[in-house]
Amino acid sequence: MTTTSKRMNIFERYLSIWVAVCMVAGVVLGKLFPGLTAALSAMEFADGSHVNVPIVVLIWLMIFPMMLKIDFGSILQVGKNPKGLFITLFVNWMVKPFSMFVLGWLFFKIVFAQWITPAQADQFMAGVIILAAAPCTAMVFVWSYLTDGDPAYTLVQVAVNDLLMLVLFVPIVGLLLGVSGVPVNYDTLILSVVLFVVLPLVVAYIIRRTLIASHGLDWFNTRFVALFQPVTVVALLVTLMTIFAFQAENITEKAFFVVLIAIPILIQVYFNSSLVYGLMKLFKVPHNVASPGALIGASNFFELAVATAIALYGPGSGAALATVVGVLVEVPVMLSVCTICNRTRHWFPATHTAKQL
Repeated sequence: MTTTSKRMNIFERYLSIWVAVCMVAGVVLGKLFPGLTAALSAMEFADGSHVNVPIVVLIWLMIFPMMLKIDFGSILQVGKNPKGLFITLFVNWMVKPFSMFVLGWLFFKIVFAQWITPAQADQFMAGVIILAAAPCTAMVFVWSYLTDGDPAYTLVQVAVNDLLMLVLFVPIVGLLLGVSGVPVNYDTLILSVVLFVVLPLVVAYIIRRTLIASHGLDWFNTRFVALFQPVTVVALLVTLMTIFAFQAENITEKAFFVVLIAIPILIQVYFNSSLVYGLMKLFKVPHNVASPGALIGASNFFELAVATAIALYGPGSGAALATVVGVLVEVPVMLSVCTICNRTRHWFPATHTAKQL
């Protein structure tokens, strides 16, 4: 049986290019219009809250369409292949944040200490910790598709991760930031989870149930959810331009910060994806579960991470910059992981015909 090659659309495939363009555009705008940038940065829900109003609106436009796609009824399917789910959850919540903490400490506190100040090291550590504590829930559908992953498993993993985020994100981030000596405002951290996880999940769940009941699942997916795709893309690009406009001074003064931050993130991505993939093989999990599991274990819910870093430390902080660097490196790195998964399909029992990237 012949299968059709699976490819991402032009935005998804070249996301890193668009991100790079937005970074440059944001820096240019920040340098040319400092007054406008300062005014936008000062628009907070409350003085000193760091919860930026324009960023909240943009983040919602990115997150909400993804939340609409989640079928929480799929959690009932967890018993069909519990090993794959448990392996991914173990790495996501018990290994990933803590390995990122170790890598962040090693690189920002020791290896890069001659190039960055202790305050900058704290900020960068905060950003990568927040990034690692937010498992991917959006782009993972693309990665799973490219490796011919089991869509039911992917849905289950996404749904379970979102539910676990409600209870684990705040304590894990708070613990690791506290251990690393980075100040954290728990009220703001909890507010971030409420604003960027709880509320969009609840609203999306209500709308999903209501519209599917009245119009059917096919109409909901092909007509309603599809309407948000261009909005999501534009919101992501505008968010990146806004963040880098806020970061203009930092970036132009220390442009190599992006490279420094990217190094531990890259190591962490490959480490966690390899760990999940290896454990899947050890426990004889099928490839169509092992491949999306490895990809889920390595990628990040960068929308939440960016929003949380901005809420905690401000849009012009080193923490916000670190989370945005995660966006920049994620797509090319995850495409390479997809390629590795497809080329090592023969390590697992045959289930599907390989797809070409």
